[in-house]
Amino acid sequence: MKRLVFLFLMTGGLIFAVPPLARAQDSGNHAEIGIFGDYFRLGATRGPSLAGTGATSFGGVGARLSINVSRRWQIEPEMNYDFAASFSEGFTGLSGTVEGFSTSRLRILHGMIGPKIQTGGGALRAFLTVKGGGDDFMFSSAPVTFSTFISSVSGLRASSVVGVLYPGGGIEAYLGPIGLRLDVGDEIYFQSGPHNNLRITIGPSIRF
Repeated sequence: MKRLVFLFLMTGGLIFAVPPLARAQDSGNHAEIGIFGDYFRLGATRGPSLAGTGATSFGGVGARLSINVSRRWQIEPEMNYDFAASFSEGFTGLSGTVEGFSTSRLRILHGMIGPKIQTGGGALRAFLTVKGGGDDFMFSSAPVTFSTFISSVSGLRASSVVGVLYPGGGIEAYLGPIGLRLDVGDEIYFQSGPHNNLRITIGPSIRF
């Protein structure tokens, strides 16, 4: 948990520290800000807080800020919230037999930061990224509202947070300052070993 808090403090520091470097690169392309929708396929889970089998698909929304370090390098903090998905959990007795099932509603808050390398600052470019951070797994029956998201962010300390590593890549296209970006990657969370999960995001962005 202390590592996650440190990560977000470091993110804030980078947001204020890196822009002076960006100004020296390109007066018309200092940074990018974007919103996106995401598809997250949570693989088979194990462990005391995420017991179950199979895979569960989530959808959500998020935002990211891409800060230019050079024409080909950026630093990106991002956060997104996946809405609740229902799935069945089995309960195994001492005899090893499944004694019953219940339905759980799971939500996930993702927070990551890392470098992005791209082919250049033109209208069409490809990129690769590697990010680290944390996922907050929450079981809740509360309605999905903006106030629920705020309480989820403020409740990080009291929730089940696990470390994540995200290698990925994609493409983005710009028409003037307005662009569209597609990311595909493997969001690996660590709980009793690594767990691989497909993550796809797409959405508009603005560069300035």
